[in-house]
Amino acid sequence: MPRQSISFSKPNDEWLKSQLENEEYSSKSEIINDLIRQARKQQAQIDWIKIKLEKSERSGFTSDSKEQILNHSKSLLNG
Repeated sequence: MPRQSISFSKPNDEWLKSQLENEEYSSKSEIINDLIRQARKQQAQIDWIKIKLEKSERSGFTSDSKEQILNHSKSLLNG
């Protein structure tokens, strides 16, 4: 695994130390890797939502009622 040297602001370093003291993690590296994983997962979710919104915008408007849209969505989810 590649090694990196990074600097933290005082509040961030104190937060990292508190995580270690609480025994949430065994090392600062573990914390940073977990934070990066969370950020990557969040970005993947944002990208998915963005794609869905863009697709929806391109599909145009509908004259269906809220109930019809809801029923159609549920039928798609339930197969």
